[in-house]
Amino acid sequence: MHFQRIHPAQRVSLAERGDFLVTDNYTFEVGGRNKSRKQIEGLDQAYVVADDIELGFGKKLPLWLFGFLY
Repeated sequence: MHFQRIHPAQRVSLAERGDFLVTDNYTFEVGGRNKSRKQIEGLDQAYVVADDIELGFGKKLPLWLFGFLY
């Protein structure tokens, strides 16, 4: 199921593991500051998008950065 486009060349769809999948390649799991990678463990191109953090580190990105995509 595809429901949104970030850019014409990039599809956003529901992921089997994680919350959403971009271009059938990148998996994102969204949660709060303490969200872990447990649900996306073992996936190579997977990232946690966390609320209430200002800076990203490792494969954990701040949720506010996604506002720039709108």
